[in-house]
Amino acid sequence: MSKKQKIILSSSLLVSGILLVIVIMQHLHLNLVHEELFYSEVQDQLVVLDGLIEHQKKNNWSDPNLVTVQLGDVLNGMDVAISSGIYTNWLEEDDLRVLRRIEIALREFPHDESYAFSTVSPKDQERFEDLRKKLRKAGFGMRMTLDNDWEMFMARSEELANLLTNPS
Repeated sequence: MSKKQKIILSSSLLVSGILLVIVIMQHLHLNLVHEELFYSEVQDQLVVLDGLIEHQKKNNWSDPNLVTVQLGDVLNGMDVAISSGIYTNWLEEDDLRVLRRIEIALREFPHDESYAFSTVSPKDQERFEDLRKKLRKAGFGMRMTLDNDWEMFMARSEELANLLTNPS
């Protein structure tokens, strides 16, 4: 092999290596972005929902729309995070099934739509209080330690999906 061919080969291997490192870094960055989306738009919002249900229970459900607005925010966050995960082929099928089970179960509760508040009956209040117990049992509660760890998030999500979809 001539000296010129060796230089060209070495240069192309170097450029290929650099491009491979860039692709790997972008992939890792994309994973981080998707995980953060689930933590901020789903996990954190479920914790806030827990806190608002507790607050309303302590205050004799004086402003139940705080809970329905927050549940609407949880559902919107789930929709955005799930859609993003689907469009980029980042979300695995098993994870998608678990998250969809949660979403479907939560849509059974009164939640606010754009420009319209939901009505919360005394029965709905009891259901929300039961939801709070399930959120806490699954690990999505106020004053509970939450890790930004995907495996832990999905384990908690699976526990919540089971609690919400299996009759107790």
